[in-house]
Formats: sequence, structure tokens, C-alpha cells
Amino acid sequence: MAKMAAKGMYVVIQIVLKEKFLGTGSGNLTELENAINSQAALGYRLHTITTAASGSKGFGGGDRVQATMVFERIA
Repeated sequence: MAKMAAKGMYVVIQIVLKEKFLGTGSGNLTELENAINSQAALGYRLHTITTAASGSKGFGGGDRVQATMVFERIA
């Protein structure tokens, strides 16, 4: 789920990427791509991206990667 800050010079978005239960690779990289493209269409460019990994226990679990992106308005 993406969370966005108020409009201004910078926008911060957080997306949690969930690994597939079976197999490897993220099942929702298109969500990350869509977030980057939608901010670019609004006149922002990706300034910084950081990731933090965590595991999830229980049925249907799997690894999760939280991507935090900072976008900067292009003047």
C-alpha cells in the first residue's frame, strides 16, 4: 500500500513488496513501477530510495520488503 505526503517540494511514498508464497521474486513489482511513473507524470523525480527487509511467519507468509521513496519536484 502506498502512503503519500502532502504536495510540496518533496513527496514520500512507502510501498510494501510481498514475496510470493511459492517460488521467488516479488509478486507486486508493478506497484513500485506504477508509483514511480505516476509521480514522474506529476513532475517529480525519484531522489532517494531505501529498502528494509523483514520476514513474516504463519501460513501465506513470506518475506516483505518495505521500499521508502523520496521524490523531488522538478523545477
